[in-house]
Amino acid sequence: MTDTAELVDNDFLRQYELKVENEMAIIEYSLQERKIFLTKMIIPETIKTTEFEKEFLAMVFDDIKERNISMVPTSPEIAKFVRRNRKYKRMLPVGDRKS
Repeated sequence: MTDTAELVDNDFLRQYELKVENEMAIIEYSLQERKIFLTKMIIPETIKTTEFEKEFLAMVFDDIKERNISMVPTSPEIAKFVRRNRKYKRMLPVGDRKS
């Protein structure tokens, strides 16, 4: 579903955007120093699947990794995803990398 979609970092609105099937999935964030706080994820019901959510988060995390900044998931859904996917824990600030 996300194969042809392009992830956009809309820094004016402070959100990542992914347009799929005329719908917009969004992850809102706050950037402070060398940390990005992922505060809210909005995925319209018409495109919301577990697979879509995984792909969308992976795209966002890849972008954050390329920027070489730490991420702090304050959204419950995003924090849950990071807990279940150990490979993303190293992107957390050092004090937050609990097992």
